Amino acid sequence: MADPMHQFEVHKVVDIPPVNVPGLGLIDISITNSSLAMMVAFGLVVLFFSVVTASPKVVPGRLQVVGEGMFSFIDDLATGVIGPEGRSFFPYIFTLFIFILAMNMLGMFTVFTATAQLAVGLTFALMTFALVIVVGLVRNGLGFFKLFLPSGVPWYLWILVIPIEIISFFLRPVTLSLRLFGNMLGGHVAMKVFAGFIVSLSALAAAGGVAYLAYVAAFLAFGGVLALTALEFLVAFLQAFVFAVLTCVYLNDAVHAGHH
Repeated sequence: MADPMHQFEVHKVVDIPPVNVPGLGLIDISITNSSLAMMVAFGLVVLFFSVVTASPKVVPGRLQVVGEGMFSFIDDLATGVIGPEGRSFFPYIFTLFIFILAMNMLGMFTVFTATAQLAVGLTFALMTFALVIVVGLVRNGLGFFKLFLPSGVPWYLWILVIPIEIISFFLRPVTLSLRLFGNMLGGHVAMKVFAGFIVSLSALAAAGGVAYLAYVAAFLAFGGVLALTALEFLVAFLQAFVFAVLTCVYLNDAVHAGHH
């Protein structure tokens, strides 16, 4: 349990017999701690907005203020980045933001953080990437490929700029998922390491003698854990926000490909 990476291990919580899917073979549908964390986060989000929308008031209470605040926050973000068309994508962007935020925050109170798994962030990133391609082709047709040739670039630089733009475009889901995965993983590892210092130094101080000085170091480590915890709460929100912002930016490229 002292291993800082132990908290990220995926294991089965409920073992369910594999299901034979034609063309795909046997699929393991067992419930793991990762899928359980995502289901709990989903349930908390649904419960929260069910309570908020159950009896809305003209003078909102605290929960209603929080709920309406998140709605207007993402609505302003979508319309601010994409323009009036951004409201069409509000349901997707808001769902993405609130679900990632819920999983990040849940990981601060439980022993497992679903977004610290690369597969989770990559799934959201690929969904966004696929949506960008579909929206770009539907709205712009072949004009979507203007995205790979920024306006104003001299013709003799096309051979250099076009490959760079194509590579950059297809790396978007990779960077989008790695950013979320890396920040959540790194923060929780740092907290676990500092927490381990507290236990180890306290055990050393219990030996007596000059080892009592280890209590001072343990106290400093405890302060480090408090600071990292506060920082990680901020990071948990920021990573959900950054994911939503980049989703808006990529959708803006798809909607306005001709103005790239």
